Amino acid sequence: MAQITAALVKDLRDKTGAGMMDCKKALNENDGDIEAAIDWLRAKGIAKADKKAGRVAAEGLVAVATNDTVGALVEVNSETDFVARNEFFQGAVAKIAAKALVAADTEALRETEVEDGKSVTTYLTDLVAKIGENMNFRRMAKLSVNEGVVSGYVHNAAADNMGKIGVLVALESSGDQAALHGLAKKIAMHVAATNPLALTVEDLDKDVVAKERDMLKAEALESGKPEAIVDKMVDGRMQKFYKESVLMTQIFVMDGERSIEQVIADEAKALGADVKMTGYIRMGVGEGIEKKEENFAAEVAAAVAGS
Repeated sequence: MAQITAALVKDLRDKTGAGMMDCKKALNENDGDIEAAIDWLRAKGIAKADKKAGRVAAEGLVAVATNDTVGALVEVNSETDFVARNEFFQGAVAKIAAKALVAADTEALRETEVEDGKSVTTYLTDLVAKIGENMNFRRMAKLSVNEGVVSGYVHNAAADNMGKIGVLVALESSGDQAALHGLAKKIAMHVAATNPLALTVEDLDKDVVAKERDMLKAEALESGKPEAIVDKMVDGRMQKFYKESVLMTQIFVMDGERSIEQVIADEAKALGADVKMTGYIRMGVGEGIEKKEENFAAEVAAAVAGS
């Protein structure tokens, strides 16, 4: 049996909003497995939506670079937010982002020359010695179109084209580029706010869909209703899940009325040209990195409680 520490209970509470005793019971029921405990709480109707963005576990910046038909996002991490505000660090991030426009992928960018014959990796190593804090280039992502625009947006910018969240939106169209950039930026702002799971329903991860359906069914069965009715309930709730999770069917945050699909259709009509959204990328600093938090007092309390 895994040891259920106070820190583990706190982590589950932060991720689900459930009460302390419910979290402790969920962890005990699932041998300390936090993901299984989240599912258990949801099935009991105690924890609601599972749109966990994950806790930011590393500091640094995401930067955007575009040149009309190509756009790139890069993430460069630092140990503290203080260094993320350092002008030398920001200058390095801007240079790396510019090189990302012509790099094939993350590994290729690591070896790309940035300045004075130095690769990205070497350049950052030298910067570590100058600033005195560890930092690293973590990843890059790109979008391109044959005709149209790729536009970027940075939420809560710390400097030009860099901040904690960066978004790219790609629109294929022969329409006016200035208008397309305006539309793409508005959609990018929407993506930054809503963090959709996929562009379309068909693009959703099959495992994510199956897990959501299973969780909704388990939750509905708790109501005691017959399974035939439960299945209809689940179908209805899945439609709501699609509407809230898929970008094209989400309600545009700027007007609260139209879906993103309708917003694009309206703009296409105004432009007199077809407009197709071919992709988007949302990148946040520290996504998916597990940050270890030390809480000595909580660990001592847990140890005393278990003795």
